[in-house]
Amino acid sequence: MASEPAENLVEIWTDGGCRPNPGPGGWAAVLKYKGTIRELSGAEGDTTNNRMELTAAAEALTALTRPCKVVLHTDSQYLRDGITRWHAGWVRKNWRNAAGDPVKNMDLWRRILDAAKPHEVEWIWVRGHSGDVMNERADVLATEARERLERG
Repeated sequence: MASEPAENLVEIWTDGGCRPNPGPGGWAAVLKYKGTIRELSGAEGDTTNNRMELTAAAEALTALTRPCKVVLHTDSQYLRDGITRWHAGWVRKNWRNAAGDPVKNMDLWRRILDAAKPHEVEWIWVRGHSGDVMNERADVLATEARERLERG
């Protein structure tokens, strides 16, 4: 996808987290299309880091109004590996993991898969807090969403 013209590409950076984990959490996504930036964020009172990471991706993909080529950047190996390596096996095993237990966060995994269907998505892992400006922005937005929730 790196060779795709910029005008045909939506870039997305997502982040999510809780403090403490589990506890109140926030998620965020930064979408960039043709030089325009759109920021999304939200929070939940009782959740986990992983649920917030997945929610950010689901919300970002759901926000796209037509089929796109997407490069989605995440600092969550759980999200990247789940969507690129594990989900086919989960689906094949009727949403059971390797141990035979129900897959955690199945509702969100299904939501992401449904939201990704009309798009051509490349999932890129970026190291968190490593200076990626857009990843850092998503982190700030997710933290601000959680803090707004905590303040009431």
